Amino acid sequence: MAGAAESTRETGSESDAARRRRRAQFLRELTEARELRDRVQPRRAKAARLRHAMRMRTFRW
Repeated sequence: MAGAAESTRETGSESDAARRRRRAQFLRELTEARELRDRVQPRRAKAARLRHAMRMRTFRW
């Protein structure tokens, strides 16, 4: 497991760019899935938004 992490670091900026592309794709898909869930289950989505707001309110910067 550690060997895989080391080999990806050795390849340099190309793997870094690939990692950024994969991350951006993942975040796009995550946002799309969240929007779909909000449309399909509006009550659950509203409750999730309220819970998230409460968590953010209690978090101290």
